[in-house]
Amino acid sequence: MKLTVKQFNRFILYKLPSAYLCGVRLLTLNDSTAVAKVKFKWINQNPFKSIYFAVLAMAAELSTGTLILKQTQENKHKFSTLVVGMNAQFLKKAVGEIRFTCTGGDDIKEHIHTAIKTQEGVAFTLESIGVDESGDEVAKFEFYWSIKIKA
Repeated sequence: MKLTVKQFNRFILYKLPSAYLCGVRLLTLNDSTAVAKVKFKWINQNPFKSIYFAVLAMAAELSTGTLILKQTQENKHKFSTLVVGMNAQFLKKAVGEIRFTCTGGDDIKEHIHTAIKTQEGVAFTLESIGVDESGDEVAKFEFYWSIKIKA
């Protein structure tokens, strides 16, 4: 099954309603890259008139998770996937529209191949970088993922 941006945004509405209500959306998805966005609005604000850090984390994680989901769904094997850790750096106040980009699709393919070959869990890191409308980096996230073939 080919996973599309429209299908995934519908998935967010039904399976991740808090992300949907906060305005997190997928913009781009292909084999190597995923881009998610979130725009500053009342529902996702913090007391400092910027986007709440947890909302930024939702958008960043979405850009990594959709790549993994796309790669695993296009494989004949079934996989268990899990975020096992996260690291974040906040570089600038997040206002306006923030776009998070993950370009780890090729790495994911290699990790899936390793998981199939070894029949064991594989842990790896994916980075998502958030930029504002002027192109300035706002935040960097690293998500530590684990994938394993389901028995």
